[in-house]
Amino acid sequence: MVMTPVKNAQSLILWLDQIRLDDLPQVGGKNASLGEMIQQLVPQGIAVPGGFATTAQAYRHFISSNGLDRALRSLFQNLDVTDLATLQRRAYQARSLILHAPFPPELEVAIRQGYREMGCRYGGDPDVAVRSSATAEDLPDASFAGQQETYLNVHGEVEVIEACKKCFASLFTDRAISYRQIKGFDHLEVALSVCVQKMVRSDLATSGVMFSIDTETGFKDAVLITAAYGLGENVVQGTVNPDEYRVFKPTLKQGYEPILSQRLGSKALRMVYDNGGSKLVKNVAVPPAEQAQFALSRAEVLQLARWTCLIEDHYSQLRGGDTPMDIEWAKDGLSGELFIVQARPETVQSQKSANVLRTYALDPSPETPGELLAEGRAVGAMAGAGEACVVLDVADIADFQPGEVLVTAKTDPDWEPIMKQAAAIVTNQGGRTCHAAIIARELGIPAIVGCGDATDRLHTGQAVTVSCCEGETGRVYAGTRPFTVTETRLDTLPITRTQIMLNVGNPELAFGLSALPNQGVGLARMEFIIANHIQVHPLALVNFDQLEDGNIQRKIARLTQGYDHKPDYFVDQLAQGIGTIAAAFYPKPVVVRLSDFKSNEYANLLGGQPFEPTEENPMIGWRGAARYYDDRYRAGFALECQALKRVRNDMGLTNVILMVPFCRTPAEGRRVLAEMAQHGLVQGENGLQVYVMCELPSNVILADQFSEVFDGFSIGSNDLTQLTLGLDRDSALVAHLFDERSDAVKRMVAQAIATAKAKGRKIGICGQAPSDYPEFARFLVEQGIDSISLNPDSVLQTTLTVAELEATLAS
Repeated sequence: MVMTPVKNAQSLILWLDQIRLDDLPQVGGKNASLGEMIQQLVPQGIAVPGGFATTAQAYRHFISSNGLDRALRSLFQNLDVTDLATLQRRAYQARSLILHAPFPPELEVAIRQGYREMGCRYGGDPDVAVRSSATAEDLPDASFAGQQETYLNVHGEVEVIEACKKCFASLFTDRAISYRQIKGFDHLEVALSVCVQKMVRSDLATSGVMFSIDTETGFKDAVLITAAYGLGENVVQGTVNPDEYRVFKPTLKQGYEPILSQRLGSKALRMVYDNGGSKLVKNVAVPPAEQAQFALSRAEVLQLARWTCLIEDHYSQLRGGDTPMDIEWAKDGLSGELFIVQARPETVQSQKSANVLRTYALDPSPETPGELLAEGRAVGAMAGAGEACVVLDVADIADFQPGEVLVTAKTDPDWEPIMKQAAAIVTNQGGRTCHAAIIARELGIPAIVGCGDATDRLHTGQAVTVSCCEGETGRVYAGTRPFTVTETRLDTLPITRTQIMLNVGNPELAFGLSALPNQGVGLARMEFIIANHIQVHPLALVNFDQLEDGNIQRKIARLTQGYDHKPDYFVDQLAQGIGTIAAAFYPKPVVVRLSDFKSNEYANLLGGQPFEPTEENPMIGWRGAARYYDDRYRAGFALECQALKRVRNDMGLTNVILMVPFCRTPAEGRRVLAEMAQHGLVQGENGLQVYVMCELPSNVILADQFSEVFDGFSIGSNDLTQLTLGLDRDSALVAHLFDERSDAVKRMVAQAIATAKAKGRKIGICGQAPSDYPEFARFLVEQGIDSISLNPDSVLQTTLTVAELEATLAS
């Protein structure tokens, strides 16, 4: 066509580097955010690809010049979005009106000229992404994420014009209409801006999504990054199960490298350009060897996390308060550079009240356990139940009934009309930042994503319970299993003199547990991490090449895939587990007990049998401190020390206090400290404190001497009761005699507290007794104990008990 000068072209398109966040009414939230970053954050080192945006005025000019206002408004008059058939019909009619209407000549000229200018900047007919940006999106209470369309790998003026019109039409998809109506937005008051942005060649590399807040718990100090191969739509839509990384923001800003966790995803598909085919993009299979590798290097994870912090800090300053962010990133396979391609405020966790704690718990009754049917990634620490409805194609969503559990391969925005009516969602594919996960959080319902085969294992009409309140693994159980929901107002709880701390073993629960009122962690159990995450005996990793059992060796090889040096697997997994717990409660103290497996428990670890003796009574045998300096276990203890040194020195989590269990004599304590020092854990250096478990009569009787060796004590009431009363707590024959409230045990506890305080050492308790018996908690307060560390389920009630007692004592 003949190009003619455009009058007032500035009102039709704007270049991204001309736009600021306050231009949202003109270019929508997505485009305003891109412009804000290009102007304000690119100078700080963040890379953002350039381009231009059509304005809201351009969209309204298109609508009015074609006389579409009245026709569109009549379509939406008295529309019931729960009537899916009517919704689909009217949405189709609205899109048809737009797709068959011509662009006003001046708008088409402006877009063509903008694209030509991009050709001058980038060369030839540049490949661009054409993205929709609604003027109502990315508001504090409405994300509109995924409501409109994006087109990738668009080439040439004709394709760009076509893609822009399709974006205009996507303002009237089923899900966009439904979302606006539910949120109370006038359909014709919302305008659409289109961004024409230079493509990042992530089809040749990797891409993903990241959040500056933990998406499940609302923990604000962690960055969650997801990554997969190829273009980012696969991650956003949940087509693949991506890699996941968590990074701790406070010590990252201090210059440390606190990667708290790395989880390998399957990444089975890669979205690439389809230049020779009928579509713009296509999915191809990823070779198994690449699937088994992480998509990002350690340096790239840290760079993305630092950018996330910069973006969050900038938007928080602009908005005058904490503004967690939802960010899309991409890596260019040609240049190797990382780019930010979108950023918007997170609109789910950031909107929740910090003063109300809502906890879900399944009924533990063994009468209703329910067969485990499927597992995947838990989304939302909740539970839900109902009849399953397996829907394999979006064309069949009319089969779904309100209150059912939606089971499908994956979802995209076209599924949203029924997602709003679901009791829970279960998908075969996707990670924690996929479409199904994001919408489930926004709707406040549980979802399990990335199950792999849920559509095969679950059947329509089958009663199921979806549990996402048992950690990061979500589980689908057969039957309708009862669950309880407890709400607690945290701002009404009293403050106590006695420190109330938590016993924590599972890192997957740590972020959520940190919301409980607490003064830190009095006992972080290393055994849970070793048994459930590592699963292998440390010496089987140290001596991997010498293992005689080929079957065991093959199992360990599968578990440690990607680790050429097998002991590194133990160090990595243990450091990540402990680091996650320490980060969750930072900067409060987190007391980490060194490994305290008994020999029979160590033997049950994969590859453990050849390295463990057979003991008649392992409970009082080769355990705790006695192992650490012994040649038969010294190499295993060295791995523990390496992991703990990494947590404190590399991650910067110096709130970690170490604790030595089952230390029989002060001399043995000194030997353990010397062994730790050989591996870089020097008491007093970099603020390192080392406590001792007070769980043997010798610890009480010689508490004055142990005070010369250690910085503090933690009473282990379970073992102290066992050894004071002379009974095996694993023996059912004498179980009726086991009682921490025995006068003998209470005298031991009282003596330990008195001696520790006389010597100026801290003393707390981390055993089971105060969690089980309120009267024992009262006894401890009367003795003046410094801290009580409790199981999480008893924290709230014990806090009230302690506060009441302290008030009585004070009066």
